Amino acid sequence: MENKQITVTSPLLPDLEDFNLMLKEIWSSKWITNNGSFHRQLEAALCEYLKVPYISLFTNGTLPLITALQALNISGEVITTPFSFVATTHSIWWNGIKPVFVDIDPLTCNIDPDKIEAAITPRTTAIMPVHCYGNPCDTARIQAIADKYGLKVIYDAAHAFGVDVNGKSLLEAGDMSTLSFHATKVYNTIEGGALVMHDEQTKKRIDFLKNFGFAGETEVVAPGINGKMDEMRSAYGLLALKIVDDAIEARRQVALKYREALKDVKGVRFFDETAGVKHNYSYFPIFIDAQEYGMTRDELYFKMKENNVLGRRYFYPLISSFSTYKGLDSASDTNLPVATRIANEVICLPMHHDLSENDVERVLTQIVK
Repeated sequence: MENKQITVTSPLLPDLEDFNLMLKEIWSSKWITNNGSFHRQLEAALCEYLKVPYISLFTNGTLPLITALQALNISGEVITTPFSFVATTHSIWWNGIKPVFVDIDPLTCNIDPDKIEAAITPRTTAIMPVHCYGNPCDTARIQAIADKYGLKVIYDAAHAFGVDVNGKSLLEAGDMSTLSFHATKVYNTIEGGALVMHDEQTKKRIDFLKNFGFAGETEVVAPGINGKMDEMRSAYGLLALKIVDDAIEARRQVALKYREALKDVKGVRFFDETAGVKHNYSYFPIFIDAQEYGMTRDELYFKMKENNVLGRRYFYPLISSFSTYKGLDSASDTNLPVATRIANEVICLPMHHDLSENDVERVLTQIVK
């Protein structure tokens, strides 16, 4: 169809016949959850693929954030970014912790390390940065600050599946990293997520916490929750892992086309490749300078929408502007000038493995005058 709807993302779907074969195995075993065979296989396969020592699967990407805070006994205040999906801050709030917002770096959209120390108080116990759009945070500087003040670091790495820096997994940074395997992500298990940790003892504690705190049939060692991934989604994840590299390469090709076409368009900025970083091309955000471009971000966004090209103003509005958080001192626009500006400039263009050359041209036709 000439005017078919072009979506901002598309789920990575494994072969249906292969999935049906695995479902038959599950039906035959009658083991559909509670650390079954496919669950164990997927944890092992992800450890190998992501180059991390330990991983614990969850039923979505929010529960690992909540559980990481519990596992590390975080309390008081946690420094974080307002430029993220709401789950980042919600996880802090659900643990009875006060989020403290820090402004972002305009070049990466990640938390600005230069602003972190000024936000630290005697009640601060942790930092929760986000690798926004899969761009690596300045992990060395963040860790140096954390070490100086005795703080834990939990990375929301929902966008950073498979991202390496100089050959080393980005997920090894900090005390823990969390992943989202939602259908909109580069790699998905329909719904799902994971928590990455560094040692076996922590892995055991996390596994207890995500299973009501059970350490055996009759022993409960902590007030846990139910965060387990079932066998159906684990099987789906094993199949998706076999095709994710091809999907990432297809995304890379789309990114190359976008960069080439947009490089000389005044008022449109985008991220360049970062030296030493193996990207996953999870998003392709552009930033609109209304004065130079001659059109506001929202005008372009709605023009695209009218022509069946769906971008996303990701992340707009800021988390700090939502009713739950806007009363916090750190939520004011004056404290967050860069994040406020970026939130009003950004559009994430369609970016996924299913985009055809014609789709990409239709997207670009909306932007290039």
